[in-house]
Amino acid sequence: MSNQLSRVKELIQLREKARLGGGEKRIESQHKKGKYTARERIAMLLDEGSFEEFDMFVEHRSHNFGMEKTKFLTDGVVTGYGTIDGRLVYVFAQDFTVFGGSLSEMQAKKICKVMDQAMKMGAPLIGINDSGGARIQEGINALAGYAEIFQRNILASGVIPQISGIFGPCAGGAVYSPALTDFNIMTEGTSYMFLTGPKVVKTVLGEDVSQEDLGGASVHTTKSGVAHFSAPTEEEGIQLIKQLLSFMPQNNMEVTPLKESNDPIDRLEDGLNEIIPDNASKPYDMYEVIGAIVDNGEFLEVHADFAKNIIVGFARFNGMSVGVVANQPKYLAGVLDINASRKAARFVRFCDAFNIPIVTLVDVPGFLPGTSQEYGGVITHGAKLLYAYGEATVPKVTVTLRKSYGGAHIVMSCKQLRGDINYAWPSAEIAVMGADGAIEVLFTKEIKDVTDPQKQAEFVDAKKKEYNDLFCNPYEAGRYGFIDDVIEPRNTRFRVIRALQQLRSKRLENPAKKHDNLPL
Repeated sequence: MSNQLSRVKELIQLREKARLGGGEKRIESQHKKGKYTARERIAMLLDEGSFEEFDMFVEHRSHNFGMEKTKFLTDGVVTGYGTIDGRLVYVFAQDFTVFGGSLSEMQAKKICKVMDQAMKMGAPLIGINDSGGARIQEGINALAGYAEIFQRNILASGVIPQISGIFGPCAGGAVYSPALTDFNIMTEGTSYMFLTGPKVVKTVLGEDVSQEDLGGASVHTTKSGVAHFSAPTEEEGIQLIKQLLSFMPQNNMEVTPLKESNDPIDRLEDGLNEIIPDNASKPYDMYEVIGAIVDNGEFLEVHADFAKNIIVGFARFNGMSVGVVANQPKYLAGVLDINASRKAARFVRFCDAFNIPIVTLVDVPGFLPGTSQEYGGVITHGAKLLYAYGEATVPKVTVTLRKSYGGAHIVMSCKQLRGDINYAWPSAEIAVMGADGAIEVLFTKEIKDVTDPQKQAEFVDAKKKEYNDLFCNPYEAGRYGFIDDVIEPRNTRFRVIRALQQLRSKRLENPAKKHDNLPL
Protein backbone atom coordinates (compact mmCIF):
# COMPACT_ATOMS: atom_id res chain seq x y z
CA MET A 1 0.00 0.00 0.00
CA SER A 2 1.39 3.40 -0.98
CA ASN A 3 2.12 6.04 1.62
CA GLN A 4 -0.69 8.21 0.27
CA LEU A 5 -3.25 5.40 0.43
CA SER A 6 -2.30 4.60 4.01
CA ARG A 7 -2.80 8.25 4.93
CA VAL A 8 -6.22 8.24 3.26
CA LYS A 9 -7.08 5.11 5.23
CA GLU A 10 -5.94 6.85 8.43
CA LEU A 11 -8.18 9.82 7.61
CA ILE A 12 -11.18 7.54 7.07
CA GLN A 13 -10.52 5.78 10.37
CA LEU A 14 -10.17 9.08 12.23
CA ARG A 15 -13.47 10.28 10.77
CA GLU A 16 -15.20 7.08 11.85
CA LYS A 17 -13.73 7.49 15.32
CA ALA A 18 -14.88 11.12 15.53
CA ARG A 19 -18.40 10.21 14.43
CA LEU A 20 -18.64 7.73 17.30
CA GLY A 21 -18.21 10.54 19.84
CA GLY A 22 -17.82 8.99 23.28
CA GLY A 23 -18.32 5.47 21.94
CA GLU A 24 -21.11 2.95 21.37
CA LYS A 25 -21.90 2.47 25.08
CA ARG A 26 -22.45 6.17 25.66
CA ILE A 27 -24.51 6.49 22.49
CA GLU A 28 -26.67 3.61 23.73
CA SER A 29 -27.03 5.36 27.10
CA GLN A 30 -28.16 8.54 25.32
CA HIS A 31 -30.79 6.57 23.39
CA LYS A 32 -32.05 4.91 26.59
CA LYS A 33 -32.79 8.38 28.01
CA GLY A 34 -35.02 9.04 25.00
CA LYS A 35 -32.44 11.39 23.50
CA TYR A 36 -30.69 11.48 20.14
CA THR A 37 -26.98 12.10 19.62
CA ALA A 38 -25.63 15.41 18.34
CA ARG A 39 -25.10 13.99 14.86
CA GLU A 40 -28.55 12.42 14.71
CA ARG A 41 -30.09 15.77 15.65
CA ILE A 42 -28.16 17.59 12.94
CA ALA A 43 -29.19 14.94 10.39
CA MET A 44 -32.87 15.48 11.30
CA LEU A 45 -32.50 19.27 11.15
CA LEU A 46 -30.66 19.78 7.87
CA ASP A 47 -31.48 18.85 4.29
CA GLU A 48 -30.17 15.39 3.52
CA GLY A 49 -26.51 15.39 2.50
CA SER A 50 -26.08 19.14 3.06
CA PHE A 51 -24.05 19.08 6.30
CA GLU A 52 -20.43 20.22 6.09
CA GLU A 53 -18.56 19.78 9.36
CA PHE A 54 -15.92 22.02 10.92
CA ASP A 55 -13.17 21.00 13.37
CA MET A 56 -13.79 17.25 13.51
CA PHE A 57 -10.25 16.64 14.80
CA VAL A 58 -10.24 19.13 17.69
CA GLU A 59 -9.19 17.78 21.11
CA HIS A 60 -8.97 19.46 24.52
CA ARG A 61 -5.66 20.80 25.82
CA SER A 62 -6.15 20.22 29.56
CA HIS A 63 -3.61 18.41 31.73
CA ASN A 64 -5.38 18.87 35.06
CA PHE A 65 -6.75 15.92 37.07
CA GLY A 66 -5.38 13.39 34.57
CA MET A 67 -7.40 14.81 31.68
CA GLU A 68 -4.48 14.30 29.28
CA LYS A 69 -5.11 10.55 29.47
CA THR A 70 -8.64 10.83 28.05
CA LYS A 71 -9.27 12.61 24.80
CA PHE A 72 -12.02 12.41 22.18
CA LEU A 73 -12.12 13.89 18.70
CA THR A 74 -14.59 16.83 18.33
CA ASP A 75 -14.29 17.54 22.10
CA GLY A 76 -18.00 17.36 22.83
CA VAL A 77 -19.57 19.51 20.13
CA VAL A 78 -20.36 18.99 16.44
CA THR A 79 -20.24 22.19 14.37
CA GLY A 80 -20.70 23.16 10.73
CA TYR A 81 -23.18 24.37 8.16
CA GLY A 82 -25.85 23.03 5.85
CA THR A 83 -29.23 23.96 4.44
CA ILE A 84 -32.85 23.85 5.59
CA ASP A 85 -35.29 23.92 2.66
CA GLY A 86 -32.32 24.98 0.55
CA ARG A 87 -31.42 27.96 2.74
CA LEU A 88 -27.98 28.25 4.39
CA VAL A 89 -27.79 27.82 8.18
CA TYR A 90 -24.98 27.31 10.68
CA VAL A 91 -25.31 24.85 13.52
CA PHE A 92 -23.61 23.53 16.62
CA ALA A 93 -24.84 20.56 18.64
CA GLN A 94 -23.29 19.60 21.96
CA ASP A 95 -22.41 15.92 22.25
CA PHE A 96 -23.40 14.54 25.67
CA THR A 97 -21.50 11.31 24.96
CA VAL A 98 -18.18 13.21 25.23
CA PHE A 99 -17.49 14.46 28.76
CA GLY A 100 -21.23 15.04 29.22
CA GLY A 101 -21.11 17.76 26.55
CA SER A 102 -19.29 19.97 29.08
CA LEU A 103 -17.82 23.20 27.76
CA SER A 104 -14.05 23.33 27.44
CA GLU A 105 -11.72 25.95 26.04
CA MET A 106 -11.56 24.13 22.68
CA GLN A 107 -15.30 23.41 22.52
CA ALA A 108 -15.91 27.13 23.00
CA LYS A 109 -13.46 27.94 20.20
CA LYS A 110 -15.36 25.61 17.88
CA ILE A 111 -18.70 27.22 18.75
CA CYS A 112 -17.25 30.73 18.37
CA LYS A 113 -15.83 29.85 14.96
CA VAL A 114 -19.22 28.75 13.63
CA MET A 115 -20.87 31.84 15.16
CA ASP A 116 -18.34 34.13 13.47
CA GLN A 117 -18.92 32.38 10.16
CA ALA A 118 -22.71 32.76 10.49
CA MET A 119 -22.30 36.49 11.08
CA LYS A 120 -19.89 36.85 8.15
CA MET A 121 -22.26 35.05 5.80
CA GLY A 122 -25.47 36.56 7.18
CA ALA A 123 -27.17 33.23 7.90
CA PRO A 124 -29.21 31.93 10.88
CA LEU A 125 -27.46 30.19 13.76
CA ILE A 126 -28.99 27.16 15.48
CA GLY A 127 -27.51 25.86 18.74
CA ILE A 128 -28.56 22.53 20.23
CA ASN A 129 -27.71 22.46 23.92
CA ASP A 130 -27.11 19.20 25.80
CA SER A 131 -24.36 19.79 28.32
CA GLY A 132 -23.39 19.23 31.92
CA GLY A 133 -22.06 22.80 32.09
CA ALA A 134 -18.51 24.11 32.35
CA ARG A 135 -15.75 21.50 32.31
CA ILE A 136 -14.58 21.92 35.90
CA GLN A 137 -11.11 20.52 35.16
CA GLU A 138 -10.44 23.51 32.89
CA GLY A 139 -11.40 26.16 35.44
CA ILE A 140 -11.16 29.74 34.22
CA ASN A 141 -10.60 28.64 30.60
CA ALA A 142 -14.11 27.16 30.53
CA LEU A 143 -15.60 30.33 32.00
CA ALA A 144 -13.71 32.45 29.47
CA GLY A 145 -15.13 30.22 26.74
CA TYR A 146 -18.68 30.91 27.89
CA ALA A 147 -18.02 34.65 27.91
CA GLU A 148 -16.65 34.50 24.35
CA ILE A 149 -19.87 32.77 23.23
CA PHE A 150 -22.09 35.28 25.05
CA GLN A 151 -20.26 38.22 23.48
CA ARG A 152 -20.99 36.80 20.04
CA ASN A 153 -24.64 36.17 20.93
CA ILE A 154 -24.90 39.84 21.85
CA LEU A 155 -23.26 41.13 18.67
CA ALA A 156 -25.32 38.77 16.50
CA SER A 157 -28.59 39.84 18.13
CA GLY A 158 -30.77 41.60 15.58
CA VAL A 159 -28.31 40.78 12.78
CA ILE A 160 -29.00 37.06 12.20
CA PRO A 161 -31.78 34.90 13.69
CA GLN A 162 -30.51 32.81 16.61
CA ILE A 163 -32.47 29.76 17.77
CA SER A 164 -31.64 27.50 20.72
CA GLY A 165 -32.83 23.93 21.12
CA ILE A 166 -32.54 22.78 24.74
CA PHE A 167 -32.53 19.00 24.30
CA GLY A 168 -30.92 18.01 27.58
CA PRO A 169 -29.35 19.68 30.62
CA CYS A 170 -28.44 23.37 30.42
CA ALA A 171 -27.30 24.68 33.80
CA GLY A 172 -25.20 27.38 35.41
CA GLY A 173 -23.50 29.82 33.06
CA ALA A 174 -24.63 27.74 30.07
CA VAL A 175 -28.17 29.13 30.33
CA TYR A 176 -27.14 32.62 29.31
CA SER A 177 -26.43 31.79 25.67
CA PRO A 178 -29.99 30.51 25.06
CA ALA A 179 -31.34 33.45 27.08
CA LEU A 180 -29.59 35.82 24.66
CA THR A 181 -30.94 34.12 21.54
CA ASP A 182 -34.25 34.88 19.84
CA PHE A 183 -36.17 31.66 20.51
CA ASN A 184 -35.75 28.73 22.91
CA ILE A 185 -37.30 25.32 22.37
CA MET A 186 -37.29 22.75 25.21
CA THR A 187 -38.17 19.06 25.15
CA GLU A 188 -40.63 17.75 27.72
CA GLY A 189 -39.16 15.42 30.35
CA THR A 190 -35.59 15.39 29.00
CA SER A 191 -34.44 19.03 29.19
CA TYR A 192 -34.01 21.54 31.98
CA MET A 193 -32.51 24.99 32.56
CA PHE A 194 -31.48 26.63 35.81
CA LEU A 195 -28.69 28.78 37.19
CA THR A 196 -28.36 26.80 40.41
CA GLY A 197 -29.38 23.14 40.67
CA PRO A 198 -31.52 21.28 43.21
CA LYS A 199 -28.52 20.44 45.42
CA VAL A 200 -27.52 24.10 45.80
CA VAL A 201 -31.14 25.08 46.43
CA LYS A 202 -31.31 22.42 49.15
CA THR A 203 -28.04 23.56 50.75
CA VAL A 204 -28.75 27.29 50.68
CA LEU A 205 -32.51 27.44 51.16
CA GLY A 206 -33.39 24.03 52.57
CA GLU A 207 -35.90 23.47 49.76
CA ASP A 208 -36.39 20.05 48.20
CA VAL A 209 -37.09 20.43 44.49
CA SER A 210 -36.60 18.15 41.50
CA GLN A 211 -34.79 19.18 38.32
CA GLU A 212 -38.11 19.12 36.45
CA ASP A 213 -39.90 21.33 38.99
CA LEU A 214 -36.97 23.73 39.19
CA GLY A 215 -36.24 24.18 35.51
CA GLY A 216 -38.16 21.77 33.28
CA ALA A 217 -39.97 22.67 30.07
CA SER A 218 -43.31 23.20 31.83
CA VAL A 219 -41.74 25.68 34.27
CA HIS A 220 -40.09 27.79 31.60
CA THR A 221 -43.00 27.81 29.16
CA THR A 222 -45.68 28.66 31.74
CA LYS A 223 -44.07 30.44 34.72
CA SER A 224 -40.80 32.13 33.75
CA GLY A 225 -41.27 32.67 30.03
CA VAL A 226 -37.62 31.72 29.42
CA ALA A 227 -38.66 29.11 26.83
CA HIS A 228 -40.89 29.99 23.89
CA PHE A 229 -41.87 26.44 22.95
CA SER A 230 -41.99 22.99 24.51
CA ALA A 231 -42.05 19.85 22.38
CA PRO A 232 -43.06 16.33 23.44
CA THR A 233 -40.22 14.84 21.38
CA GLU A 234 -36.96 15.95 19.83
CA GLU A 235 -38.39 15.29 16.36
CA GLU A 236 -41.19 17.78 17.06
CA GLY A 237 -38.71 20.25 18.53
CA ILE A 238 -36.60 20.12 15.38
CA GLN A 239 -39.70 20.51 13.23
CA LEU A 240 -40.53 23.67 15.22
CA ILE A 241 -37.08 25.09 14.45
CA LYS A 242 -37.68 24.51 10.74
CA GLN A 243 -41.14 26.10 10.92
CA LEU A 244 -39.79 29.14 12.71
CA LEU A 245 -37.06 29.69 10.15
CA SER A 246 -39.58 29.53 7.31
CA PHE A 247 -41.05 32.85 8.47
CA MET A 248 -37.71 34.65 8.81
CA PRO A 249 -35.24 36.28 6.44
CA GLN A 250 -31.63 35.10 6.49
CA ASN A 251 -30.50 38.31 8.19
CA ASN A 252 -31.53 41.87 9.04
CA MET A 253 -30.70 43.18 5.55
CA GLU A 254 -33.08 40.85 3.72
CA VAL A 255 -36.85 40.74 3.34
CA THR A 256 -38.92 37.82 4.57
CA PRO A 257 -39.42 34.83 2.26
CA LEU A 258 -42.56 34.92 0.14
CA LYS A 259 -44.53 31.68 -0.02
CA GLU A 260 -47.04 31.00 -2.77
CA SER A 261 -50.57 31.07 -1.37
CA ASN A 262 -53.69 29.41 -2.73
CA ASP A 263 -55.93 31.15 -0.18
CA PRO A 264 -57.98 33.86 -1.97
CA ILE A 265 -57.14 37.42 -0.95
CA ASP A 266 -60.82 38.40 -0.98
CA ARG A 267 -62.08 35.41 0.99
CA LEU A 268 -64.98 36.67 3.13
CA GLU A 269 -65.57 35.38 6.65
CA ASP A 270 -69.23 36.08 7.43
CA GLY A 271 -68.85 34.64 10.94
CA LEU A 272 -66.70 37.63 11.94
CA ASN A 273 -69.70 39.95 11.51
CA GLU A 274 -71.32 38.24 14.49
CA ILE A 275 -68.35 37.14 16.62
CA ILE A 276 -68.45 40.13 19.03
CA PRO A 277 -71.04 39.43 21.78
CA ASP A 278 -73.77 42.01 22.47
CA ASN A 279 -72.72 42.00 26.11
CA ALA A 280 -69.45 43.99 26.28
CA SER A 281 -68.30 41.93 29.28
CA LYS A 282 -68.71 38.61 27.51
CA PRO A 283 -65.56 37.02 26.07
CA TYR A 284 -64.96 35.48 22.66
CA ASP A 285 -61.96 33.57 21.35
CA MET A 286 -59.37 35.66 19.50
CA TYR A 287 -57.90 32.47 17.98
CA GLU A 288 -61.07 32.23 15.87
CA VAL A 289 -60.42 35.70 14.46
CA ILE A 290 -56.76 34.94 13.72
CA GLY A 291 -57.61 31.61 12.09
CA ALA A 292 -60.26 33.27 9.93
CA ILE A 293 -58.04 35.95 8.41
CA VAL A 294 -54.57 34.40 7.94
CA ASP A 295 -53.57 32.17 5.02
CA ASN A 296 -55.19 28.74 5.33
CA GLY A 297 -55.81 29.29 9.05
CA GLU A 298 -52.14 28.51 9.77
CA PHE A 299 -50.69 30.25 12.83
CA LEU A 300 -47.42 29.39 14.60
CA GLU A 301 -47.94 30.66 18.13
CA VAL A 302 -44.96 31.76 20.24
CA HIS A 303 -45.10 31.57 24.06
CA ALA A 304 -48.48 29.82 23.84
CA ASP A 305 -48.59 28.85 27.53
CA PHE A 306 -47.13 32.05 29.01
CA ALA A 307 -49.20 35.22 29.63
CA LYS A 308 -52.23 33.86 27.80
CA ASN A 309 -53.99 37.24 27.92
CA ILE A 310 -51.96 38.21 24.86
CA ILE A 311 -51.29 36.11 21.77
CA VAL A 312 -48.16 36.43 19.63
CA GLY A 313 -46.96 34.37 16.70
CA PHE A 314 -46.25 34.08 12.99
CA ALA A 315 -48.66 33.75 10.09
CA ARG A 316 -48.89 34.66 6.42
CA PHE A 317 -51.14 37.01 4.51
CA ASN A 318 -51.15 36.23 0.79
CA GLY A 319 -47.82 34.45 1.31
CA MET A 320 -46.19 37.33 3.21
CA SER A 321 -44.66 36.52 6.60
CA VAL A 322 -46.24 38.57 9.38
CA GLY A 323 -45.97 38.80 13.15
CA VAL A 324 -49.38 38.80 14.85
CA VAL A 325 -50.01 40.41 18.25
CA ALA A 326 -53.54 40.08 19.66
CA ASN A 327 -55.27 40.57 23.00
CA GLN A 328 -57.19 37.49 24.17
CA PRO A 329 -60.58 38.44 25.72
CA LYS A 330 -61.04 34.82 26.80
CA TYR A 331 -58.21 35.07 29.37
CA LEU A 332 -58.23 37.78 32.07
CA ALA A 333 -60.55 39.73 29.73
CA GLY A 334 -57.49 40.49 27.58
CA VAL A 335 -55.96 42.96 30.04
CA LEU A 336 -52.31 43.85 29.81
CA ASP A 337 -50.12 42.94 32.77
CA ILE A 338 -46.40 42.56 33.47
CA ASN A 339 -45.90 39.25 31.70
CA ALA A 340 -48.11 40.07 28.72
CA SER A 341 -46.25 43.35 28.19
CA ARG A 342 -42.84 41.64 28.32
CA LYS A 343 -43.94 38.84 26.03
CA ALA A 344 -45.39 41.12 23.37
CA ALA A 345 -42.57 43.69 23.55
CA ARG A 346 -39.90 41.07 22.95
CA PHE A 347 -41.86 39.68 20.00
CA VAL A 348 -42.46 43.11 18.43
CA ARG A 349 -38.75 43.94 18.69
CA PHE A 350 -37.81 40.65 17.03
CA CYS A 351 -40.18 41.34 14.13
CA ASP A 352 -38.85 44.86 13.74
CA ALA A 353 -35.22 43.67 13.78
CA PHE A 354 -35.87 41.23 10.93
CA ASN A 355 -38.19 43.25 8.69
CA ILE A 356 -41.32 41.26 9.53
CA PRO A 357 -44.52 43.38 9.34
CA ILE A 358 -46.72 43.44 12.45
CA VAL A 359 -50.49 42.99 12.46
CA THR A 360 -52.09 43.92 15.79
CA LEU A 361 -55.62 42.86 16.78
CA VAL A 362 -56.90 44.98 19.65
CA ASP A 363 -59.46 44.23 22.33
CA VAL A 364 -58.00 45.56 25.56
CA PRO A 365 -59.89 46.99 28.56
CA GLY A 366 -56.74 48.37 30.21
CA PHE A 367 -53.89 47.32 32.49
CA LEU A 368 -54.39 44.84 35.32
CA PRO A 369 -54.83 46.79 38.58
CA GLY A 370 -53.51 45.81 42.01
CA THR A 371 -50.56 46.05 44.36
CA SER A 372 -48.79 42.97 42.98
CA GLN A 373 -48.69 44.56 39.53
CA GLU A 374 -47.66 48.00 40.75
CA TYR A 375 -45.01 46.61 43.10
CA GLY A 376 -43.76 44.41 40.28
CA GLY A 377 -43.18 47.44 38.06
CA VAL A 378 -46.08 47.18 35.62
CA ILE A 379 -45.36 50.80 34.64
CA THR A 380 -41.87 49.91 33.41
CA HIS A 381 -42.99 46.65 31.81
CA GLY A 382 -45.92 48.32 30.06
CA ALA A 383 -43.47 50.95 28.82
CA LYS A 384 -41.47 48.17 27.15
CA LEU A 385 -44.40 47.37 24.86
CA LEU A 386 -45.07 51.04 24.26
CA TYR A 387 -41.39 51.52 23.42
CA ALA A 388 -41.26 48.47 21.14
CA TYR A 389 -44.17 49.65 19.00
CA GLY A 390 -42.97 53.26 18.93
CA GLU A 391 -39.46 52.21 17.92
CA ALA A 392 -40.57 49.74 15.21
CA THR A 393 -40.12 50.93 11.62
CA VAL A 394 -41.60 47.87 9.88
CA PRO A 395 -45.11 48.05 8.37
CA LYS A 396 -47.69 48.12 11.18
CA VAL A 397 -51.37 47.38 10.59
CA THR A 398 -53.73 47.64 13.56
CA VAL A 399 -57.33 46.45 13.74
CA THR A 400 -59.43 47.40 16.79
CA LEU A 401 -62.19 44.84 17.26
CA ARG A 402 -63.88 45.95 20.46
CA LYS A 403 -62.41 47.67 23.54
CA SER A 404 -59.43 49.96 23.35
CA TYR A 405 -59.29 51.94 26.56
CA GLY A 406 -56.89 54.38 28.18
CA GLY A 407 -53.16 53.77 28.31
CA ALA A 408 -53.67 50.29 26.90
CA HIS A 409 -55.12 51.87 23.74
CA ILE A 410 -51.91 53.84 23.27
CA VAL A 411 -49.65 50.85 23.96
CA MET A 412 -51.34 48.59 21.37
CA SER A 413 -49.89 50.19 18.22
CA CYS A 414 -52.04 53.29 18.04
CA LYS A 415 -51.70 55.92 15.29
CA GLN A 416 -49.46 58.16 17.38
CA LEU A 417 -46.91 55.33 17.78
CA ARG A 418 -46.51 55.48 14.01
CA GLY A 419 -49.14 52.89 13.18
CA ASP A 420 -49.28 52.91 9.37
CA ILE A 421 -52.82 51.69 8.79
CA ASN A 422 -55.28 51.64 11.69
CA TYR A 423 -58.66 50.03 11.08
CA ALA A 424 -61.59 49.51 13.40
CA TRP A 425 -64.64 47.30 13.35
CA PRO A 426 -68.03 49.01 13.90
CA SER A 427 -68.05 47.37 17.37
CA ALA A 428 -64.85 49.21 18.43
CA GLU A 429 -64.96 51.32 21.58
CA ILE A 430 -62.00 53.71 21.63
CA ALA A 431 -62.06 55.85 24.77
CA VAL A 432 -60.26 56.79 27.97
CA MET A 433 -62.35 54.23 29.85
CA GLY A 434 -65.64 52.34 29.73
CA ALA A 435 -68.97 54.04 30.42
CA ASP A 436 -69.36 52.60 33.94
CA GLY A 437 -66.10 54.07 35.22
CA ALA A 438 -66.46 57.30 33.28
CA ILE A 439 -69.92 58.13 34.64
CA GLU A 440 -68.76 57.53 38.22
CA VAL A 441 -65.95 60.04 37.69
CA LEU A 442 -67.88 62.62 35.69
CA PHE A 443 -71.14 62.67 37.67
CA THR A 444 -70.26 61.65 41.22
CA LYS A 445 -71.98 64.66 42.80
CA GLU A 446 -75.05 64.55 40.55
CA ILE A 447 -75.58 60.82 41.23
CA LYS A 448 -75.43 61.40 44.99
CA ASP A 449 -77.88 64.30 44.74
CA VAL A 450 -80.57 62.00 43.29
CA THR A 451 -81.86 60.22 46.39
CA ASP A 452 -84.60 58.16 44.77
CA PRO A 453 -83.03 54.81 43.73
CA GLN A 454 -85.14 54.42 40.59
CA LYS A 455 -84.48 57.97 39.39
CA GLN A 456 -80.80 57.53 40.22
CA ALA A 457 -80.65 54.39 38.05
CA GLU A 458 -82.46 56.20 35.23
CA PHE A 459 -80.03 59.14 35.49
CA VAL A 460 -77.02 56.80 35.38
CA ASP A 461 -78.42 54.88 32.41
CA ALA A 462 -79.09 58.10 30.52
CA LYS A 463 -75.56 59.38 31.14
CA LYS A 464 -74.06 56.02 30.14
CA LYS A 465 -75.98 56.16 26.87
CA GLU A 466 -74.78 59.72 26.30
CA TYR A 467 -71.17 58.66 26.98
CA ASN A 468 -71.44 55.57 24.77
CA ASP A 469 -72.95 57.58 21.92
CA LEU A 470 -70.13 60.11 22.18
CA PHE A 471 -67.09 57.94 22.79
CA CYS A 472 -67.71 54.19 22.72
CA ASN A 473 -67.56 53.85 18.97
CA PRO A 474 -64.88 54.10 16.28
CA TYR A 475 -66.25 57.23 14.64
CA GLU A 476 -64.98 59.74 17.20
CA ALA A 477 -61.43 58.51 16.58
CA GLY A 478 -62.22 58.49 12.86
CA ARG A 479 -63.16 62.17 12.95
CA TYR A 480 -59.63 63.03 14.02
CA GLY A 481 -57.95 60.66 11.57
CA PHE A 482 -56.72 58.38 14.36
CA ILE A 483 -58.56 55.54 12.59
CA ASP A 484 -57.99 55.32 8.84
CA ASP A 485 -61.22 53.44 8.14
CA VAL A 486 -64.04 51.54 9.80
CA ILE A 487 -64.25 48.18 8.07
CA GLU A 488 -66.73 45.36 7.83
CA PRO A 489 -65.41 42.50 10.01
CA ARG A 490 -65.89 39.82 7.36
CA ASN A 491 -63.68 41.87 5.01
CA THR A 492 -60.75 42.08 7.46
CA ARG A 493 -58.48 39.65 5.60
CA PHE A 494 -58.77 41.55 2.34
CA ARG A 495 -58.22 44.96 3.95
CA VAL A 496 -55.17 43.77 5.92
CA ILE A 497 -53.60 42.23 2.81
CA ARG A 498 -54.21 45.38 0.77
CA ALA A 499 -52.62 47.45 3.55
CA LEU A 500 -49.58 45.15 3.72
CA GLN A 501 -49.18 45.27 -0.07
CA GLN A 502 -49.26 49.05 0.00
CA LEU A 503 -46.66 49.15 2.78
CA ARG A 504 -44.08 46.88 1.12
CA SER A 505 -42.05 49.86 -0.06
CA LYS A 506 -42.18 51.63 3.33
CA ARG A 507 -39.02 53.54 4.25
CA LEU A 508 -38.61 54.88 7.77
CA GLU A 509 -35.48 55.38 9.88
CA ASN A 510 -35.07 56.29 13.53
CA PRO A 511 -32.66 59.08 14.58
CA ALA A 512 -28.97 58.12 14.58
CA LYS A 513 -27.75 57.03 18.02
CA LYS A 514 -25.25 54.70 19.64
CA HIS A 515 -28.15 52.62 20.99
CA ASP A 516 -31.46 53.20 22.69
CA ASN A 517 -32.14 52.98 26.42
CA LEU A 518 -35.11 50.63 26.55
CA PRO A 519 -36.86 50.71 29.95
CA LEU A 520 -35.54 47.43 31.30
